[in-house]
Amino acid sequence: MSQHHNQNEIQHYYEGDQSKLYSGIMAHHTDLNSPESKKQVGRIWKVFWILLVVTVTEVILGMFFSHEMPKALVAFFFLALTILKAGYIVAIFMHLGDEIKSFLITVLIPLTLFIWFIIAFLADGGFWLFMNSTSPTR
Repeated sequence: MSQHHNQNEIQHYYEGDQSKLYSGIMAHHTDLNSPESKKQVGRIWKVFWILLVVTVTEVILGMFFSHEMPKALVAFFFLALTILKAGYIVAIFMHLGDEIKSFLITVLIPLTLFIWFIIAFLADGGFWLFMNSTSPTR
């Protein structure tokens, strides 16, 4: 630990002006050559390369192969790659990958239900449009 602060002072930063939290006053790794800092930098580069590979795969798929493949297959690949990137970003940058299992379940079950909710309303709206466009007129 680089500096020690009074607990009340730390609480003040969280409740008030949070710019000091990110300005280095509470940084734990002041030595960039320390093993902890090197480990964090390595993790950041790993995340960068994984997201870069997935993004480049999406771009190449969209530019060169999307015209030759069936639309459903292209949509499936894009959806899968997008979910992969979103999940990885949530796990790493939002730190949900480090959380305990019960918290993950608390977040993921409502998210899954919300996605199901959207799909159900889109299907219902599509059915309503179909019924109104094919119903006999007076």
